[in-house]
Amino acid sequence: MMNNVYGNDSSFNTVELTKQHQLTTASFFSRKTKRFVDLIVSTMGLLVLMIPFAIVALLIKLEDPKGPVFFSQTRVGLNGDYFVLYKFRTMYVGAEDQLAELMKKNEIKGAMFKMKCDPRVTKVGRLLRKFSIDEFPQLVNVLKGEMSIVGPRPALPREVEQYSDYHCQRLLVKPGCTGLWQVSGRNRLHFEEMIQLDLSYLTKGSFLLDIQIMLKTLLVIITRDGAY
Repeated sequence: MMNNVYGNDSSFNTVELTKQHQLTTASFFSRKTKRFVDLIVSTMGLLVLMIPFAIVALLIKLEDPKGPVFFSQTRVGLNGDYFVLYKFRTMYVGAEDQLAELMKKNEIKGAMFKMKCDPRVTKVGRLLRKFSIDEFPQLVNVLKGEMSIVGPRPALPREVEQYSDYHCQRLLVKPGCTGLWQVSGRNRLHFEEMIQLDLSYLTKGSFLLDIQIMLKTLLVIITRDGAY
């Protein structure tokens, strides 16, 4: 299996894209401060959420005893490299096989798929999605260094295959558990609006902005703004 969405003969050139879109905050993304915050937040989060995680796992198993608790999926990370993302399972087993026939009902324009009343989602899954609880296992990805607490949404390989060079600039930083997209309307926004927010984060990223996004994320989770 390839470890990069562009394969071994990749046309994805980080240097060239950086020239096209100057990262005025490049030092912020390369400094150890951001990684230190990621380690602290992910470690504390996993420790605090151990009991809630066990309760969620029980609920998932009670509804569907034969299915797994966690759902793992290949996503595209920093510089186009693949990694395995972890989530609580919110869909019935075999849901990915039904995606092709549901694509015509996609409610978001662009290289993304979102469907408000997705028939593949379980009853427990709908509850988890309303409060974004299904995303919490991604703290493990942060701890492993594959993701950051704040950054662009981690895309699927099939989505990235449709990217232009302009879109690929969002791959210049680690994907995040939350970001400007999640706190600015989330599923109400179209693909191009998400890209604009991601590139805005690339040019304005700072420790203070990350803290603001984290705090806004808590509010979004409580109000369930844009979640489905």
